[in-house]
Amino acid sequence: MRPKQRGAWSISRRVSCSTAEHNPRPMYFLKLIFKNVFRAKLRTLLTLSGLVVAIVAFGLLQTVVGAWFAGANASSDARLVTRNAISLVFPMPTYYRERIRSIEGVKLVSYSQWFGGIYKEPQNFFPQFAVDHNTYFDIYREFIVPPEQLLAFKRDRQGALVGRKLAEQFGWKVGDVIPIRGTIFPGTWQFTIRGIFDGKDETTITRQFFMQWEYINEDIKRRFPRRGDQIGVFNILIDDPSRAADVAKAIDTEFRNSLAETLTETEKAFQLGFVAQSEAIVIAIRIVSFVVIFIIMAVVANTMAMTARERIAEYATLKALGFSPGYVAALIFGEAMVLSLVGAGVGILLTFPIASAFAASPAGAAFAVFRLTPETVGLQVVCALIVGVVAALVPGWRSARVKIVDGLRHVG
Repeated sequence: MRPKQRGAWSISRRVSCSTAEHNPRPMYFLKLIFKNVFRAKLRTLLTLSGLVVAIVAFGLLQTVVGAWFAGANASSDARLVTRNAISLVFPMPTYYRERIRSIEGVKLVSYSQWFGGIYKEPQNFFPQFAVDHNTYFDIYREFIVPPEQLLAFKRDRQGALVGRKLAEQFGWKVGDVIPIRGTIFPGTWQFTIRGIFDGKDETTITRQFFMQWEYINEDIKRRFPRRGDQIGVFNILIDDPSRAADVAKAIDTEFRNSLAETLTETEKAFQLGFVAQSEAIVIAIRIVSFVVIFIIMAVVANTMAMTARERIAEYATLKALGFSPGYVAALIFGEAMVLSLVGAGVGILLTFPIASAFAASPAGAAFAVFRLTPETVGLQVVCALIVGVVAALVPGWRSARVKIVDGLRHVG
């Protein structure tokens, strides 16, 4: 008797001894699947390693995409942003604020200006905004600042508020003096940290640096008088988010045919405008993440095809004993699902510490928010299930259709 057939008869004797009318108990069925999975240990180990790498890579790439949209996802429906209609680089007069405030539906108006300075080295990039210190944090209430620190910031013209994540990255604390070399506004500026703010939840971006616009504006008016009293964007809080489109239209109508016409949009649309500038990169990352899954799907399918081909005689023996074709196919599907889920489980567990390490690295510092979301974990699980099902389709179908005589004659 050939070796493969001896293995088949051995399995058939164990199955027949523990079944009633060829209907094995569920626990025995699962035990048989796990024994089959780890029969070729090296092949299983290599396949699992590939699955783990693929699941981790997929999770990280999807997290990068999510980090790209973090600003837009954290936007409020009750906030509008008004900028120059030509381009964001063109400023608007600060006196526009009073005219915007008079429009029906507007609750509060503030303003902000991108500072764009360099802290020590160019690679130490982080968002810096010069803001109206009296009103800005009344609009952005997701920034949680201790009252005494917020008051200290408002009283110090050279004061700064920094986010918790940014402070932890550079080891800053309240009272530290931070030198920033201006690019848009020339010179080396000294800011004293008067407060460190937290976010209301983990989706709030706390990697930002805020200073007082009045301090910047005073120096600009002294050195470049014609550039004074000009601001980048107006930040607007409205009464009713459902009327955002009407209020935005009213604001833009107010400044039609003026020297600086405006474009007003929701905060989310404003943030997505920045994402759109790198949309091709985002699409490429999404495609690569799914290509990784497709490749590992082919690897697992190849593994299952080899496994099924080697065990043709065993499956024929089971069918000769009266087991249905569906039972034989179920063994293949079970083995593929165990492989996929074990690999996915290990991969998901490894994704969390790897994502945390990446977020703490210089590369991760480029993202304001970098966290593994439940949605991404869910996608990893779904991809693992799809890999298991697809990989088992053809081998399961062929094994279920094998003829008993042909299977017993087969030499793997």
